[in-house]
Amino acid sequence: MGRHRIRPFEVNIRRRDGHGWAIQMPAPQDRTEVRGLKNHTAAILVVDDEAAVRESLCSWFQKDGYTADTAADAVEALKKLSKRAWDIILLDIKMPNISGMELLRRIRQIDPDIVSIMITAYASVDTAVEALKGGAFDYVVKPIDPDDLSRIVRKAIEQRKLKKENLSLRTKIEDMVPEEELIGDSPQIKKIQEIIETVSQTDVSVLIRGDSGTGKELIARLIHAKSTRRYSPLVAVNCGALPESLLESELFGHEKGSFTGAQYKHRGKLEISNGGTLFLDEVGTIDAKTQVDLLRVLDSKQFTRLGGNQVISVDFRVICATNQDLEQLVKEGKFREDFYYRINVFPINLPPLRDRSGDIRLFAQHFLERYAIQIRKKVLRLSPEALSLIMKHDWPGNVRELKNAIERAVVVAGGPEIRPEDLPFDMNKISKPRGESSIAEVERAHILDMLGRTGWNITRTAQILGIDRVTLYNKIKKYGLSK
Repeated sequence: MGRHRIRPFEVNIRRRDGHGWAIQMPAPQDRTEVRGLKNHTAAILVVDDEAAVRESLCSWFQKDGYTADTAADAVEALKKLSKRAWDIILLDIKMPNISGMELLRRIRQIDPDIVSIMITAYASVDTAVEALKGGAFDYVVKPIDPDDLSRIVRKAIEQRKLKKENLSLRTKIEDMVPEEELIGDSPQIKKIQEIIETVSQTDVSVLIRGDSGTGKELIARLIHAKSTRRYSPLVAVNCGALPESLLESELFGHEKGSFTGAQYKHRGKLEISNGGTLFLDEVGTIDAKTQVDLLRVLDSKQFTRLGGNQVISVDFRVICATNQDLEQLVKEGKFREDFYYRINVFPINLPPLRDRSGDIRLFAQHFLERYAIQIRKKVLRLSPEALSLIMKHDWPGNVRELKNAIERAVVVAGGPEIRPEDLPFDMNKISKPRGESSIAEVERAHILDMLGRTGWNITRTAQILGIDRVTLYNKIKKYGLSK
């Protein structure tokens, strides 16, 4: 059986004060196509100065199962808006005193979630653009086709429903996923917490500086989690762990066949981070050419994949981190000055753990509780002797080293508390009263000890120290270490 086409509204135009509309609704038997929507809970308000228009539309919606009412002008509409909630409002653009566009603006101020559909007798591109810019969902043109109107209303209801479901889902996600926390009550950490709250509400580039293991990536994640981009991805790239040739492909992606071994098209990190945050760790290791390419992307928000010619538009926030002296690298010509200023709009300096010794106890207890749960061991506390040893240690590896030490101690602990013998042996060797040796000497001894324990296995040593291989190679060269 063929589909029955609904006739458009039969409209008789008669002039009354310049123009007017009289609408004859189709007979009930002619409405088989749109009668599929029954028992709706959506509330619709029709605002039009022509009685025939508003009464006909109201009757139409009521027969279709919606809650519907009318208003003869903007003043009456605003009164009804103050008395109850409405899901959809249809409003005529041309009305006396207060126009439909002005009413739309006021509706948006009262409740921006209300879906507004404009009605106009004089369709034009300018009218449509003005309505949509003002926040209207869509618009219909007199004489009104019931098929078009029903389709628009269904879309509006679906959009409103999806928006509510999305908001509910986001709330559930935020409740289910605990926010990472910045541990510590030292003045330095409290200041950084204030900075995070401030900078997260902007889109400026952030440069996080600090020694290896101080928690630079955690700061980046906190900024992202508190920003308006938090529902889009945070994409982290460890620039120091990738050779120059691979870093370019990792960032920009490549087309199939763009170089030997490129068997498939690859989306780069720039593309994946669209809408979210790109975190470039160890940014000081990026080569000059890639710095130029990245600078162009940050300025233009566009790039092309390697071997491609399609221009890809992106919108992401960039956060960088480094443990190097970028100013010195700029002076030496090893880091581009223009790129440095582009990423260093808002600097955050993380102090090493040794400079906030009051936080060491908090970190140790935090990691103890975390790993006791993960490993399922009833390790409840640190013995006074173990805590004293931890407080005396200089922690050249910072928070990362402390975390690894506590994790190991929880694993080997034979009772409810961690004893000195449960801590890493190398810690017992190099722990000295503060000031007895320089930090560089402590770090050199620590790295040399770990290299000896792993048989100079660079990969394994880097993993234990919590740094990448490039950083470890640089430290070996810096301290002149050899087998």
